[in-house]
Amino acid sequence: MNQSLENILTRRSIKKFKSDMVPKEILEQIVEAGTYAATGRNLQAPIILAVTKPEIREQLRRMNAQILGNPETDPFYGAPVVLVVLADKSVHTGIYDGSLVMGNLMLAAHALGVGSCWIHRAKEEFESAEGRELLKSLGIEGDYEGIGHCVLGYADCEEPAAKPRKANWTYWVE
Repeated sequence: MNQSLENILTRRSIKKFKSDMVPKEILEQIVEAGTYAATGRNLQAPIILAVTKPEIREQLRRMNAQILGNPETDPFYGAPVVLVVLADKSVHTGIYDGSLVMGNLMLAAHALGVGSCWIHRAKEEFESAEGRELLKSLGIEGDYEGIGHCVLGYADCEEPAAKPRKANWTYWVE
């Protein structure tokens, strides 16, 4: 089978990670793959916030857990890396573009032996005063909407098996 297709068919969300940091060279490759996602009119509206600094990762964990309604939990499943995808609100395809970035990030991670999972609530995080202040403190200007968190790390569990595909997923019109 073609390696790209195999990568697509075998990627799974990982929900338990080792604390080992992913080497920067590998993270750079994953992030670069995200920057090659298709975007409407090639405007490249999304940005990627690559978080490996423990204090910022903890701040994001806390914000996300509060939105989830369980302040003590780790919605990032112990992953040491959080890639936050944000999209320029003024670009009408921003949400779609950011979603494609998330897909590229997860597929690239899988291809490089790194586990990943899409974690929601980025929208709410970065609509908050704390989220906007965090972006400002990092030198990120503009009006951005949180699309998702792509958490990365090495799996500390068996890779989940694929669930059966649902019936009526595809309708052929020939």
